[in-house]
Amino acid sequence: MRSLEILPGVRVTSDRCLVLEEGPTVVLGDLHLGYERALENEGVYLPRINTDSIRDALNDLLCRYEPSRIVLLGDIKHDFRRSGREEREEIRRILSLLSEAAEVVPVKGNHDNYLQNVISDLGLLAADYVDVMGFRLEHGHVDSGVRPVIIGHEHPSVRIPGSVGGSLKVHCFVHAKADGVIVLPPFSPFASGNDLVLDEKCVMAPALRSSDFANADLYGVTDMGVMRLGTLGSLSGISL
Repeated sequence: MRSLEILPGVRVTSDRCLVLEEGPTVVLGDLHLGYERALENEGVYLPRINTDSIRDALNDLLCRYEPSRIVLLGDIKHDFRRSGREEREEIRRILSLLSEAAEVVPVKGNHDNYLQNVISDLGLLAADYVDVMGFRLEHGHVDSGVRPVIIGHEHPSVRIPGSVGGSLKVHCFVHAKADGVIVLPPFSPFASGNDLVLDEKCVMAPALRSSDFANADLYGVTDMGVMRLGTLGSLSGISL
């Protein structure tokens, strides 16, 4: 299935975004625009496909969900430093595309130094958080303590063992229902996943770390749709 309702009015999707029925509002995080350029500065060269892939995926979202509001849940840009001309243009193209179709709310992540300088003349204001349908939406590198909360930052993934050896890495949504914490997978196709394990020292986002994440529900993002993976504690029983 392409989407799955995990709470009333809250759907996770195989399009790597969460949809809130108010609006509707599409929530997505961790675009990491300018990723290839940042790697080139370190001597690593990749095809320039991140922005094109994201633009195509966003066009699909706009057509499929027809949102009136889009919340970008932080780490819109990749490089911590002041943006170069090429990165600024990438960010402005993507946000202009979205602004033509819906209200855009950019939330600042830990990578988004100088973001406001890039988007100010687009009429957008980078916020620390936004509240929608009783949920606090923030990037997740800092925990406001407000619950329920929807965050990014973690890049959650799990490894599913194969029946004949090896494993498959799957990005996933995490829903610690008892603690009121929902974590989104990264939207960027290049974003590496942070494999979830039963060790709180390996969890990056404070809100997730302080939750009972071992018993959180996991929803894998696959080409076949959203896959129920059970909980992290029970995942060892699944194989492909």
